[in-house]
Amino acid sequence: MEGKRMAHVPRVLEARCEWTAADVADEASWTERLDQEECAELDAALRHALAHSDDVLAIGREHFPLPHLGPRLREIQRELIDGRGFVRLRGIDRDRYSQAEMEMLYWGIGMHLGSPWPQNKHGHVLGDVTDQGKRGDDPTSRGNEIGGSALPFHCDGSDLVGLMCLRNGREGGLSAVANAVLIHNTLVRESPELAAELYLPQPFDFRGEQPPGKPGWYALPIFTEWNGRLFVRCIRPYILASQRHEDAPRLTPRALEALDRVEALANDPDHHVKMALEPGDMQFINNYHVLHGRTAYTDDRAEGRVRHLKRLWLETDVLAERPPYFANHVGSHWNDRRSASRIEAL
Repeated sequence: MEGKRMAHVPRVLEARCEWTAADVADEASWTERLDQEECAELDAALRHALAHSDDVLAIGREHFPLPHLGPRLREIQRELIDGRGFVRLRGIDRDRYSQAEMEMLYWGIGMHLGSPWPQNKHGHVLGDVTDQGKRGDDPTSRGNEIGGSALPFHCDGSDLVGLMCLRNGREGGLSAVANAVLIHNTLVRESPELAAELYLPQPFDFRGEQPPGKPGWYALPIFTEWNGRLFVRCIRPYILASQRHEDAPRLTPRALEALDRVEALANDPDHHVKMALEPGDMQFINNYHVLHGRTAYTDDRAEGRVRHLKRLWLETDVLAERPPYFANHVGSHWNDRRSASRIEAL
């Protein structure tokens, strides 16, 4: 068994993508500000798309033409995959647009960065991140449905993850990103036995959204090396929740120690950065290289100050190859129900 555990000898990967909090202390280095000409081009693309359809599901890249901004977005896409791994887009005047128009603007920009993946059993390819009345201790709850509480650093289920801010709550709710490449490479350098443990498949809870007749858990390695690239999938609450299923593999003491170490490294102030997302801002991250989370927040429904973001999961063509378990499975039960979540912001 021990030989099996050490079958993969982990090594430092993609060191060029490592960063510390000090490296990204200047917000200007990761904030892409859209100028007046680019915002005008976005507005024209929005009108062009709406002339075709007001349903985002009917809008592809060809329906949202960005002849000048498009190449810049392509550069941002490459930076997400081969560089820092996160970006904040700023400059769209939220007050100028309705929620439906903001959703279309966001969708159109997203189409220039990748192809949408479904995010849940409802097939939502455009999701809502707002308080939906779910509690963190509900075994079927997902992070985008839980309001108020902080969310620990984690990954989602696609190549790129996007968030667009429609409205903020009364206070709190900062977005946080941590460099998973640095975390992986630190483990390799300092505790290779813990890194090796996370290259083994670990059980994840399906949160009640498994295919019909299938177990309530699935197994994936947290770290994967694929053609010299690092792929990370770490959702600690889902991993721990998998243990509620009697048929799920038991987490080993070494795996628990390794998860503790990953969490400690991500929470180290030297290893993450927090950012405010103002209404109209969009954040995109490389889901394999960047862990994301948020600080706790407070809503004020009486005053209409309810935190509400929209979410995209995107498949990028910058990645020519990926591990098969990270492929977009077109025939999945999630993909068969493609739809857009439409919760109205207060």
